[in-house]
Amino acid sequence: MMICAGDIAEAQLPTIGSIERIDSRLDLIVSSDAEMEVLAAGHEWTEGPVWVPALEGVLYSDIPNNAIYLWREGGPASLWLQPSGYTGETPRGGESGSNGLLLDHEGGLLLAQHGDRRIARLDSSWDAPVASFETLVREFEGKRFNSPNDLALNVNGDLYFTDPPYGLEQGIEDPAKELDVHGVYRLTVGGSLTQVISDLPRPNGIAFSPDQGTLYVSNSGLPPVIMAYDVTSSGDLSNGRVFYQSWGDGLAIDQQGNVYVAGPDNGVLIISPDGELLGSLNTTQRTSNCAFGDDGYTLYITSDMHLLRIRLNVKGVGF
Repeated sequence: MMICAGDIAEAQLPTIGSIERIDSRLDLIVSSDAEMEVLAAGHEWTEGPVWVPALEGVLYSDIPNNAIYLWREGGPASLWLQPSGYTGETPRGGESGSNGLLLDHEGGLLLAQHGDRRIARLDSSWDAPVASFETLVREFEGKRFNSPNDLALNVNGDLYFTDPPYGLEQGIEDPAKELDVHGVYRLTVGGSLTQVISDLPRPNGIAFSPDQGTLYVSNSGLPPVIMAYDVTSSGDLSNGRVFYQSWGDGLAIDQQGNVYVAGPDNGVLIISPDGELLGSLNTTQRTSNCAFGDDGYTLYITSDMHLLRIRLNVKGVGF
């Protein structure tokens, strides 16, 4: 199914994939008649969906095209911002655009920018966006990040983010690579930066449990695992352990503590808080990320060249 980006009208939304039910508890989360709808297609590689109340729509990255798109109910997706992750003048290839997107506690848009190798905040209006960014952080101990990938915010406003090498033009062998570690970092509201995880080969997705007592991090390298860490009152991490044995990309959490893992086996795994697989949303294609939006009951999914959605019976964290 090849459609130009955004060329899907609401009245004729196609569906894709299927629901795999492994545990009866999934029936309380995903109705028997639930379907994944295709909202947009024709992109190159979609990532980082985020619901933006000010726009009444969802923003998502198309990384290779260095762009962010906006989809709103009743209309096709449209190009919203370009460039989104690489603002340099020298042309470059690879995954140069923005990856993870997140709203801070003031409602501003935070971006994990591959090409510019930084965490930035958009310094522009919602209605007429321009590629003007404020750098929040771009290096650790004097060395530039690899390519910040995904983001999570705690209740205090501290930002946690992953930094694998996927956005470097030549990957792990890129001569511009400065850090030996593919780390996870914490940037406090006061501007202090610490490396909170240093032993994962490819930290990727990141998300907090509903009570923010646990931080989940997916590792897309070897061994493929979803890790869980206790979060102390000071924001530090301890007791790192394997939550679920699987490769994973982006993560989302619902209010019941279920963990949604994008990526493995062409879809989204739904895992209970105690680490049991309940089932999966099988998109039939590579799947990068997911996020809750609308009234909290809609899960948006970035999957290969598509933006998808499915209605659930549980709300996402933050709604």
